[in-house]
Amino acid sequence: GKTVRFIVGFGVGGGYDAYSRMIAPELAKRLDATVIVENQPGAGGLNALNRFSRAPGNGLQITIVNGTGVATQQILGTKALRFDLTKLKYLGITDYSRWQILASPKSSYRTVQDLLNAKQPIRFGASGKLDALSVGGMMACAAISLKCQTIAGYKGSAQVSLALAQGEVDAIYVSETSSLKYAKAGSAVPVVTWNRKRSELFPELKAIPEVLSLKPDQLWWIDVRNTIEGLGRMLVAPPSTPKARVDTLRAAVHSVLTNKAFVAEAKRRNREIDYIDAAEAKRMVQRVLGGLTPQEKARIKTVLLGKK
Repeated sequence: GKTVRFIVGFGVGGGYDAYSRMIAPELAKRLDATVIVENQPGAGGLNALNRFSRAPGNGLQITIVNGTGVATQQILGTKALRFDLTKLKYLGITDYSRWQILASPKSSYRTVQDLLNAKQPIRFGASGKLDALSVGGMMACAAISLKCQTIAGYKGSAQVSLALAQGEVDAIYVSETSSLKYAKAGSAVPVVTWNRKRSELFPELKAIPEVLSLKPDQLWWIDVRNTIEGLGRMLVAPPSTPKARVDTLRAAVHSVLTNKAFVAEAKRRNREIDYIDAAEAKRMVQRVLGGLTPQEKARIKTVLLGKK
């Protein structure tokens, strides 16, 4: 009989908004409540999450977090953060996506070796200097000593893909679901899946360990990035939410995201569901934020910020 606010720190029409509006009515059924989606865009979701982390722990607020971006910002020690991702109450993650490097169809790049043999730096398109496209691309380049240049300033991945199709940039680093869309449109050529395993959406496309003989240090870069990417669209409650309320919300989220009819309907809407439960979400966050040594964080800062 209560009203639950489902906060989305992004604008209407985007991926986070779409997932939230699919999930909200299903949660409402299971909680016997009214679930209202409330968009609070700003600073890539950070403004909403700063407010949310101080919200009352009454179980009447949940939010969907860009776990990938938030974890990266926390590793970098971004001063704008007013929360700690490790303190939030995890409810589950909607999907785990493997990311890929795509090349411009107007370029001569078709394999990883083509990229390594390039005489000029590979131009990776991105929205901002520290968005997921940019960060993923820079970490991938660091892992295999690929000479790269980030071309930022595009308004979202859709514009980056257009620039890729037109040959303004050479490559893009995106999730497998975006890759499928761009590949079908002919605006990009998949080169490699940046993961230890192949993508289910691209079963014929090799994973990076199948292409190159990687050293442990190189695999470290890949594993760190893959774990960060796995945090994806994470559902959370405020840190002060009591265990009984958290358990109720977790059970409802689990019921929704493992429901075969819901998963099928989401797929029909081109929204993949690859559910990760709350316990595993917690372990993933701890591996990324609690498991990195100061020296490892310094390495990441050096690559992403150019300084220790």
